[in-house]
Amino acid sequence: MAIEFEPLTAAIGATVHGIDMANASDADIDDIRKGWMDYKVLFFRDQHITIEEHIAFGARFGELEIHPFATGHEGYPEIVRIESNADRQYAASAWHSDVTWRAEPSLGSILRGIQIPPAGGDTCFANTALAYDRLSDEWKERIDGLVAVHDFTHTFGRRLTPEKLAEQQKKYPPARHPVVRTHPETGEKNIYTNRGFVSHIDGMTREESMVIVDHLERAVMDPSVQCRFKWEVDSFAMWDNRAVQHCATNDFFPETRIVERVTVIGDKPY
Repeated sequence: MAIEFEPLTAAIGATVHGIDMANASDADIDDIRKGWMDYKVLFFRDQHITIEEHIAFGARFGELEIHPFATGHEGYPEIVRIESNADRQYAASAWHSDVTWRAEPSLGSILRGIQIPPAGGDTCFANTALAYDRLSDEWKERIDGLVAVHDFTHTFGRRLTPEKLAEQQKKYPPARHPVVRTHPETGEKNIYTNRGFVSHIDGMTREESMVIVDHLERAVMDPSVQCRFKWEVDSFAMWDNRAVQHCATNDFFPETRIVERVTVIGDKPY
């Protein structure tokens, strides 16, 4: 059966049909990689695979990251497990792309639904190239060439003791990335800032920096550049962090939501 891509919106996203992630051929992976570049985020339904097969599928697209702050399954360091419930009301409910605080941030992420609430808990995805294209010429001129400083301290750092924070800051010093990133495969220009990890923009105060970050966040938040995915158990979302930002809807508490992710290591933005 040939792989087919069913678009979710005209802007971004497609559901992949005719694929078994555990037994994908090399030709299947080539088709998925092309669809990934075309649609930026891909969705898979009813993939009843093991943790090992999830990891193996991700590794076919590149080396997998071991996240220094997010815990996974014992014995599976590649897995990031995100559990939100009545006692721990955590969800990635701010627009972002993953691990931009690294010198070489993520190429892409592959997220699986493990336990899904009966209502709510969707994830929205935004096409950051289209969001950039729709900026005014004045704003494009204003931000092209700017460099943002990305720092994990204000997110993951809050969970660490002062001693552990100092140790991790030595390992992962602030990273400098262009505000407008060029995609290394498509050549598209993409908005590459987010409120969670950007501490400031080079040469500007934090207040001046946040004016720019806020404006670009609003461009990403435009529903016309987005799609929205309703999770089911054993559904997968696979997005290109170089061209996509995402946000989980924080609308399901006190129900429990558990998802698991592997992340493909990328290269230095330019």
